[in-house]
Amino acid sequence: MGGINGWEGVILLLIVLLVVGPDKLPEFAAQFGAWVRKGRDFLREAKTSLKDEFGEDISDLRSLDPRQYDPRRIVREALMEDIIPPERPPARPPRPAAPRAAEKPTLPEGQPAPFDDEAT
Repeated sequence: MGGINGWEGVILLLIVLLVVGPDKLPEFAAQFGAWVRKGRDFLREAKTSLKDEFGEDISDLRSLDPRQYDPRRIVREALMEDIIPPERPPARPPRPAAPRAAEKPTLPEGQPAPFDDEAT
């Protein structure tokens, strides 16, 4: 019944019976059945019309299926791929050690450190 289990179907029938009433129920059921048949025929005709117009090219439309862009599927496939280690660039030769700078000057005791007003 299209995703409706037995109890849900019974509840729907009871609601329809209460809303429509037992005297108009056969008319309503016939009308509903006609709508379902018309809908089914419309879909069948649309499907055959598409097949006639596209022919064998309809398989190309499957490549446009948006489900192929499902992020969960993309991540799952990426995790299942073989892991290839990235190529490392060749090691650079070590740089020669910089000459030691002379000892930094120190402030005399009690003198505040220099302050720059424009520094951030």
